[in-house]
Amino acid sequence: MSETKSFSEITPELNKLAAEADKASFVDPELYVKNNVQRGLRDMNGKGVLVGITNISEVNGKRVINGVDTPIHGELFYRGYNVKDIVRGLDADNHFGFEECAFLLLFGHLPTRSELDSFIDILSDYRSLPPNFVRDVIMKKPSKNLMNALARSVLTLYSYDDNADDTTLPNVLRQCLQLIAMFPLLSVYSYQSYRHYHNLDSLIIHRPEKGYSTSENILHCLRDDKKFSPLEAKLLDVALILHMEHGGGNNSTFTTHLVSSTLTDTYSVIAAALGSLKGPRHGGANLKVIHMFDDMKKHITDWTSEKQVSDYLKALLHKEAFDRRGLIYGMGHAVYSLSDPRAEIFRSYVERLSEEKGYQKEMALYELVAKLAPEVIAKERKIYKGICPNVDFYSGFAYQMLGLPEELYTPIFAIARIAGWSAHRLEEISHNDKIMRPAYMTVCPHKEYIPLDKR
Repeated sequence: MSETKSFSEITPELNKLAAEADKASFVDPELYVKNNVQRGLRDMNGKGVLVGITNISEVNGKRVINGVDTPIHGELFYRGYNVKDIVRGLDADNHFGFEECAFLLLFGHLPTRSELDSFIDILSDYRSLPPNFVRDVIMKKPSKNLMNALARSVLTLYSYDDNADDTTLPNVLRQCLQLIAMFPLLSVYSYQSYRHYHNLDSLIIHRPEKGYSTSENILHCLRDDKKFSPLEAKLLDVALILHMEHGGGNNSTFTTHLVSSTLTDTYSVIAAALGSLKGPRHGGANLKVIHMFDDMKKHITDWTSEKQVSDYLKALLHKEAFDRRGLIYGMGHAVYSLSDPRAEIFRSYVERLSEEKGYQKEMALYELVAKLAPEVIAKERKIYKGICPNVDFYSGFAYQMLGLPEELYTPIFAIARIAGWSAHRLEEISHNDKIMRPAYMTVCPHKEYIPLDKR
């Protein structure tokens, strides 16, 4: 039996085949314009192609005023409630809001105190993994990317579910509630396993605390000493609220609808959504932001100098700095133009944490970039709508101050977004009875078949 060739041995052949695949995959961009096909399902003004109807959340960056689409300060509604009002309402008695918002997204109304207490008890009861799951699944061949580890864990949970393929609403709801409760453990334990096997650190597994909120349990299970400040837990709770849902059109939520329409099982649907969120164009943006700022700090001597910061931002746009992609990460959004409401809400909590942690100079630099970047972009680029800081602009910095490892940044996003995905899965299977099947225009000419020995 011949030995399997190494990757380096087959690289020349792969490169040749890849070049052929690249040539065969080319579609003239002009055909999209000629045939009015919206690339990325989004037009030049950032407006998405309408593919569905939802009553779960609403994302607004424009409003029709006097018959004209007019940019407005961004709005985000969960089941008709403005997220700004929801977060503001948490301050009345300083309670945690992720669980309350998860209830709202799933059931369509704000819970009473007794309803919320009962819902929290359900999540708390579900906040455990099957016997030996950590040893047999999470600690077996730990992945270097925790999103893949999370997806593998979710798919494996299928085997532990006696009713895995039952797509009736009560059963799917039960599965969704369990996943919402389990995601923090799956994510943190996957990191601890990664840290142990790849970084050669100690392996520390903390059990969740029954009386803790989701954000408190993340910090409790992650940190060796289990300790955290009230502001740290509060900021993480707000981060989860702001990331848990963002309309039906974002890539991972659309994936949830798309795959759910086939009537496959919940675990397959959520694993597909995780694969979508893993992509750096979707869930990995905050990592790019902090890496960009790390590079910026190395190349400017005065963090308060508008000229130095502006020059660096121009260098980014001219592909002369950082990753030379021509992008200022954390700036701009597909829907929002004047402001991202999530960034506006989050900014005040990030500022408070920067004061608690002694990161005031870094916060001032972020604020300076937030001020200058839209001006620089407007001068250097032809833009079709306003540019504003998005939530990723601040979230990476917040996680950095919390001491969260970078490997967990996108899984934290998933811990939040599983609530929104669950609501959309329930919505899809409740009343939609058609499989999604969008159309593609074929532009390949027909050809006569050539026998193998005559090619």
